Amino acid sequence: MSTTTTVAELPKLAGTELGSSDWFEVTQERVNLFADSTGDHQWIHTDPERAKAESPFGGPIAHGYLTLSLLIPMWSQVLTVTDATMGVNYGLNKVRFPAPVPVGAKIRLTATLTSVDEVAGGYQLTVAAVIEAEGASKPVCIAEPIFRTYGPR
Repeated sequence: MSTTTTVAELPKLAGTELGSSDWFEVTQERVNLFADSTGDHQWIHTDPERAKAESPFGGPIAHGYLTLSLLIPMWSQVLTVTDATMGVNYGLNKVRFPAPVPVGAKIRLTATLTSVDEVAGGYQLTVAAVIEAEGASKPVCIAEPIFRTYGPR
């Protein structure tokens, strides 16, 4: 389930659950690439054997910030603004990681558009974002991202 709209129709969606993304598998390869790009090679992420033997999680887990960064491709599946000319990440009001993401888990985003505020040339969207792992009892990430979407002039 996802939502397709236009820039002009965005304000009418405030308070609406926009839908959920497809399931996205978090692989060890993706975790390792993230570690390489950020310099965060902590063994709980990048050493499966040690993580299996020593980690309280029973194996390697994804970086929290990797989970957060995956919000973007999942967000693009939840909301499509057909006439948007540009979108930018404006920031985050809050982020929490209530549960780890085990490597190999599948995650998805469910998003609610909590507010839509006019800005020059477009709208600022505040979103209640919940990322869950398939079969998990708690969300793996709860965030309040802010996006700006601009339309035709």
